Amino acid sequence: MVDNEKEQRFMIEWQALTAFAKKVSEQDHSGHGFDHIQRVVATAKQLAAQTPEADTAVVLAAATMHDTYDDKLVPDVPIAKAAAQQAMVDAGMRADQVQMVLTIIDHMSFKANLQHHQSLPVEGQLVQDADRLDAIGAIGIGRAFMYGGAHGGRMYDPDLPPRADLTAAQYRTTEGTVINHFYEKLLKLKDQLNTDAAKKMAMHRQQVMEDFLTEFKAEWHGRR
Repeated sequence: MVDNEKEQRFMIEWQALTAFAKKVSEQDHSGHGFDHIQRVVATAKQLAAQTPEADTAVVLAAATMHDTYDDKLVPDVPIAKAAAQQAMVDAGMRADQVQMVLTIIDHMSFKANLQHHQSLPVEGQLVQDADRLDAIGAIGIGRAFMYGGAHGGRMYDPDLPPRADLTAAQYRTTEGTVINHFYEKLLKLKDQLNTDAAKKMAMHRQQVMEDFLTEFKAEWHGRR
């Protein structure tokens, strides 16, 4: 009976957070919409099932909320962060769980790790892996072009080489192309994953991207 009540409460919390995240993300057309949240949650849940020491409630909450105060989606990050925190409190999450979710979100992104690297708790490692897996492979290719199109980016310029040793400030402020984004970020994600399960999933997705880039450049230069 106790387990059933705990599971019921957990589902109510998760549903409340899902509704909040959907409201924040449903108008996005840059590859960070609610469908992205759903895939990250599904993958994080799959990874958590193989990690019995992880707090599943924290994993799913962080996966659900991870873009709710991202500067790609919201105009005012501090206000959005406060709203996300309140949403978790209103959903009935414990104070320590809320704090862990906020810490995970603050330190899991690629951009955040360009300026500093902080070890994540196991729950954060699972969510970070799930988020990064959604940035690679066939889905990752589609999302990269969605983001580039939404922000007026160019597909490719063979005379513009990929940027090396990017800083957090340069990540979104200096000139780049969608194809260069693969070399600057996406192809690097496989080696930055935390868990063996995620690394195994990434192998095929990595090959999909490499094959795509070979084909893209061949067609660009009229060789195919």
